[in-house]
Amino acid sequence: MKHMKVAEARARFGEILDEAQKGAEVVIERRGVRFRLTAEPVPAARRIRPPLFESVDASLLDGQWTWQAGPSGLTFRAGRKPR
Repeated sequence: MKHMKVAEARARFGEILDEAQKGAEVVIERRGVRFRLTAEPVPAARRIRPPLFESVDASLLDGQWTWQAGPSGLTFRAGRKPR
């Protein structure tokens, strides 16, 4: 268990979080009051990110696509990939 005053905790906040994440209990004391800092793992369901694509063209999934250059820039075109 690490024990420190607030001034030291401010200066080493990142290190304190690292220690707590490793499982160590950190106690910070301020004016006679002790605060215990422990890490709490986030449930897996909260870490899941939403998908980047809501829907994808079937030809893209099959690998049957190409890019077409035009005046407006590159555009997606379904069809066979050039070899």
